[in-house]
Amino acid sequence: MASEKARIIIPKENAVFWMDKNGIWHNKHGKFEHPKIIAYFHKSIRKDDQGYHVYQIRDGCEEKVYFPYEDTALFVVDVKDTRTLVLNTTDTLPLDPSRLFIRDDNLYIDTPEHRIKFGQRALMTLADHLEEKEDRLFLVLDSMAHEIRQEPPS
Repeated sequence: MASEKARIIIPKENAVFWMDKNGIWHNKHGKFEHPKIIAYFHKSIRKDDQGYHVYQIRDGCEEKVYFPYEDTALFVVDVKDTRTLVLNTTDTLPLDPSRLFIRDDNLYIDTPEHRIKFGQRALMTLADHLEEKEDRLFLVLDSMAHEIRQEPPS
């Protein structure tokens, strides 16, 4: 009979790190500075029925640290060929203009599992494809204008 893997689960109230509204990791000493640590934390983000957490298996022990975050834990950090969104977790997803929306002057995309915010770099990549007409914003791809819906402020 296989032995069960040891588990450590830390609730977000006890987490010693958090993510701000721009996707930047912090602890009591300030912003995370080391690029490899930042990348590791982003790549380790998972979601389950309890929420977003940083996940790792270390020395045969499964660890989940649920962390506080402002707004959302997932961010579009890059856009490849105006069709593929690259997330802070390094996952990718196709750009579906019908799922885009604006709230509080931020651009988001909804998926069945997540609400994902666009970071500055991704917005700059899309800037040439955005058009404003009569107080409405459109994403123009292949000469087709897709209106981006406006949601009420949160």
